[in-house]
Amino acid sequence: MRKTVLVYGSISAILTSGLMLMSLYLMEKKIINFDNGALFGYGGMIIALSMVFFGMKSYRDNNQNGVIKFWRAVQIGSLITLIASLAYATTWEGYYRLSSGAAAEHMQKYGEAVVNKMKQSGASQEEIDKKTKQMADLNEIYKNPFIRFGMTLAEILPVGIIIVFISAGILRKKEILPA
Repeated sequence: MRKTVLVYGSISAILTSGLMLMSLYLMEKKIINFDNGALFGYGGMIIALSMVFFGMKSYRDNNQNGVIKFWRAVQIGSLITLIASLAYATTWEGYYRLSSGAAAEHMQKYGEAVVNKMKQSGASQEEIDKKTKQMADLNEIYKNPFIRFGMTLAEILPVGIIIVFISAGILRKKEILPA
């Protein structure tokens, strides 16, 4: 099980980190914006976390004679997801620290984009002021590396957990007893 988790977890980690960096590059070059950047980001997570399915299937087919119980599949998928999620959060943290302020600027631009979207949708000045303060408070809280790391994990872990349970449900096979 360890080899399967490490192989598929590593592949998923490389994909999540690479796709995150690619989306940051595309945003920096203004090829994508925050709206379609979120679609690109979560789409990339789903693609990278598809390794959960393939890892479970590989373990079932190559180590379990085509049989895997639901909770064993969940265990394998959760470990693969954990590796990918930690790599994702570590990549963001590395980018945040090494980008000479680009990541902090990214967060500020995100806040501005949220407020601008509210203005365009016709929100009241009171709602806009409230959201502006919320975004400023978030930027301040976000300076704490532990909170930032946790918030980054919170982006990808729920996606991974959903994929784990769907994949385990699809791939589970009970041992067929002879008649």
